[in-house]
Amino acid sequence: MSSQAETQDPTSGVGSAPVTDGTRTPTERRVDVVGRPVPDFPVPAPLDTHGPGRIIAMCNQKGGVGKTTTTINLGATLAEYGRRVLLVDFDPQGAASVGLGVNPHELDRTVYNLLMERGADIHEVLVGTDIEGLDLLPANIDLSAAEVQLVGEVARESVLSRVLRPVVDDYDVILVDCQPSLGLLTVNALTAAHGVLIPLECEFFALRGVALLVETIEKVRDRLNPRLEVDGILATMFDSRTLHSREVVARVHEAFGDTLFHTVIGRTVKFPDASVAAEPITVYAPSHPGAQAYRQLARELIARGDAA
Repeated sequence: MSSQAETQDPTSGVGSAPVTDGTRTPTERRVDVVGRPVPDFPVPAPLDTHGPGRIIAMCNQKGGVGKTTTTINLGATLAEYGRRVLLVDFDPQGAASVGLGVNPHELDRTVYNLLMERGADIHEVLVGTDIEGLDLLPANIDLSAAEVQLVGEVARESVLSRVLRPVVDDYDVILVDCQPSLGLLTVNALTAAHGVLIPLECEFFALRGVALLVETIEKVRDRLNPRLEVDGILATMFDSRTLHSREVVARVHEAFGDTLFHTVIGRTVKFPDASVAAEPITVYAPSHPGAQAYRQLARELIARGDAA
C-alpha cells in the first residue's frame, strides 16, 4: 500500500493522491478504486443533429445489481447533456417505468404489444417523461408472456430489432433495461444492441455470474449480432469502507482490465429514496455524490465513444 496520504469519497470511490509532476510542484492526481489514474472526462459539447441512436443493453442475469437504477440515471444524465435518449423497459416487473413515474398497470399498450402485434405503431406506445429529451417505452407483467409466445416465431431473436427500427434515427442513445435472466427477451436485447453495459454489484456471488454472461454475449455475437461489444463493466453498490468491495473490484479489473469503468457507483439510501419519488437521482438530489457519479459515467461513456 502506498505510504502517500489518500482521500476518498465513500460514494464515488474515486480518490486523490499527492504526486510530483517533475517541477517539484505537488499536484493532485485522481485515482480510481484500483489505482488507475482517472482521465479528465469533459462535459460533452451539444449536438447539432440527433441520431442514429446507439443501442446499449443493460444486462446482468443476477437481480438486484443496479440495472434499472443505472438505466434511469444514466439516461437522465445523458439527456441532461443534451442527448436524445429512449429508455426501453424490457423487464416484466416494469421497474424502469415505475421509476419514471409511469404506472405500468394502467397502460393499455406496452412493448409487449409491439413484440406480438405486427401492425403496432411504436409512436403510439412511447411515453414522454418529465426529463427533457428522455422518452420511455414502458412494460408491465404482460411482457412475461412474450418469452413463451415468441418461441414459435420466425427470427424470434430479432423481434426487438424490428420494433426499434422506426425510431432509431430519432435518438442518440437507446438504453434497454433487461430482465435478470439470460432468456429469450435478453437475447432479443443483445441481438438489437450495439453494446452491452454490465452493472456488477460489489459482492462475490455477483462476480461469479459475469463469466456466464460474457459467454452468452460471445455466443450472440458469433451467431446473431457480429457488431455486439461489451462497452464496460460498472461496479455498483460499492462501499469504500469494506475490504470485500475493494477485493471484488480488484478481481474484476484483473479479469477484464480496462473494460471496467473508472466510475463506480456507491451504496447510498438516496437511490431507493429517488425510486420512491419516481425521479432520477439527478433530479431528486442533484448535488449528491450519487448524482455526480452518474454524470461522470455519462461523460466517460461519451469519451469512450460508446455514446454520442
